[in-house]
Parts: sequence; C-alpha cells; structure tokens
Amino acid sequence: MSMAVERISAAMLSKQERVAMRAKRNQVMVGMVAAVLIIFGSLAEMVWSMGERVPAAGMPAAEFTLTDLEGRPQSLSQYRGKIVLLNFWATWCKPCTTEMPAMQTTFDKLRGNGFVVLAVNELEDDEKVRAHIREYKHTFPVLMDRENRVANLYGVYGLPVSVFIDEAGVVQAYIKGGLLTEQKIEDEIARIRSAKAVQAAAR
Repeated sequence: MSMAVERISAAMLSKQERVAMRAKRNQVMVGMVAAVLIIFGSLAEMVWSMGERVPAAGMPAAEFTLTDLEGRPQSLSQYRGKIVLLNFWATWCKPCTTEMPAMQTTFDKLRGNGFVVLAVNELEDDEKVRAHIREYKHTFPVLMDRENRVANLYGVYGLPVSVFIDEAGVVQAYIKGGLLTEQKIEDEIARIRSAKAVQAAAR
C-alpha cells in the first residue's frame, strides 16, 4: 500500500516538475521574443527618426558648425546670401571623388558670383583627407564631420549626397547618389536664381 502511494506521489511530482519546466521554457521564449521586438522596434524608430530629417525643397536648411582642415570653425549661416552646394563625401567613395572636379571647376568659375561649395567629409582622419585634397588641388572649404552629426541632421544614408541651399538658407534640391557634373550644378544654380527673380518680380 505504502509503495503504491509512493509511486503515485512520485508520478504526481514528476508531472508537476514537467509542468513547471514547460512553464519556465515558455517564459524564457516569451522574454526572448519581447527582447527581439524591442531591439527591432528601436532600430525602426532610429531609422524613421533619422529618415524624417531628410530636408525637402522649401524647408529651412539645418544650421551647423564644423571645423575645416585648418581647424577653423565654419557655420552654414556665415554663407547666407550665397548659393551653397553642401556635399557629403568620403575619400573611399568613388562617385564622390569622381564628381569633385566638376564641383571645383564650378567653384572656380562662380565663387566670385555668390556661390560656394562646402564639402563635408564623413568620419575620416584629418591627415588622410588633407592628403587627398592636396593631391587633387581642391580649394573649396572642406569640413570635418567627425561624429557624423551633420550627416544625421541631413538624413544622409550612403554617399554622395548633395544639398543645394539658396541665398536665404532654404533647401532647394536634395540629390542622393546622382553624379554631379558641371552642367548639372550650373543648371541647379540657374534654376534657383530664376525662381528668386520670379518671386522678386511678383512682389
């Protein structure tokens, strides 16, 4: 009799242990799923929050201050009154370095006529960037975005990205990945100036 009771008790205990183990496994799985959802949710939120910063035409350009290769601080606002080509680039980016001669030529041609290029380098060493600029004899301002802060501010994903900003500090074009040529740069400048002339005539 006592042996039968012991067998029943053991069986019941074993069943309770199985139930407890199953419940524990379920809790662990639920916790893992929740953790994965939180991680993906955070990533999605980060991507969305950065993506919504991509400036559309007509939006005020976000103000920033970065240092150039000589260590001097330069702000976007100090170029108010000029058309600004804000170009995000890196030395390892072949399309970036391919379009830079066109930027240089246009800068040389129009720098005295209210146009400036601001080349914002992403996350590279000063000496590497300085050597590249010296080798290709670029003379437009090169600004160092060492923490990727300004790139994030402008929603930059992938390089190159070019932002045309008018004399009033308003974004007029956002070009991602498209290779800039002298003609394309000059066409954008002409379009911005033409729109300004139309607005002035309408007043």
